[in-house]
Amino acid sequence: MVGTAAGRLTRIIDRGRLIEDRIEAASNGEPMTKAYAELRDLRQRGRLVNACIALLILCAILIGVTIVILFLGETTQLEFLRLATISFLAGVSFFLIALMCFLTETILATRILKFAKPK
Repeated sequence: MVGTAAGRLTRIIDRGRLIEDRIEAASNGEPMTKAYAELRDLRQRGRLVNACIALLILCAILIGVTIVILFLGETTQLEFLRLATISFLAGVSFFLIALMCFLTETILATRILKFAKPK
């Protein structure tokens, strides 16, 4: 999942660089409002994908911590069940929020597409 999100971020960055190059190459009198609007959309999508990646990594860390806590609970006399439960539920919650970020980003990406019929 992190790889998929990272791939989307790569495409967003590449598209942003292309638009920035077009803006720099444009003459002073040429209106670039569409280009700036697209850059704004790309920035928003990039933030969502970054949030998705961060949440997925936090999820993985918390699930790993849960496994360590459960292992320690079984191999020692320490009671970690409540901590393991909190860690696991937090990891799953971060995963669900990451999925919502990913869904929102894909909706934004398809919203800017123009599906007009060819003339």
